[in-house]
Amino acid sequence: MIVMGRIIAPYGIKGWVKIHPFGDDPLSWKKMPRWWLCTDDRAPEARWEPRALKGLRQQGKSLVAAFEGIDDRTAAEALQGCYVAAPREAMPPTAKDEYYWADLIGLAVENAEGEALGTVTSLISAGAHEVLQVSDGDLEHLIPFVPAYVDTVDTDAGRIRVQWQKDWS
Repeated sequence: MIVMGRIIAPYGIKGWVKIHPFGDDPLSWKKMPRWWLCTDDRAPEARWEPRALKGLRQQGKSLVAAFEGIDDRTAAEALQGCYVAAPREAMPPTAKDEYYWADLIGLAVENAEGEALGTVTSLISAGAHEVLQVSDGDLEHLIPFVPAYVDTVDTDAGRIRVQWQKDWS
């Protein structure tokens, strides 16, 4: 499953929910007639429940969605905190130099000198851009996912090359 975002709050009284998307083109997800919801995407026993998408739109700076069978605020409140996802084959294709967050998790990160910095354990949405959370044992690097710091992403080779020094946090 590719986690696309998280439901952060109900929206209005007709069952709509506000979503924090983990991507930069969430309106393209409208093409998927079904999304999957789960309360904890990292649990080994995670159970993804399919939900038919009834509506999706931009609302100011937020994204709001409606699902079949969720028709009032009380039902929408029950979805708060759920992750939204879809199987890879249901996702829209990415353009060149675009990646789903799930494609980056687990990739090895090395700097331009070839020094290993660790592996990507998570991505953080920092508003203006995303940040790679790279861990190597007790050492952690937070590397902005922008061209000034990220030279190459090679998902086939399982590696990201960055302009970052080993002693930078």
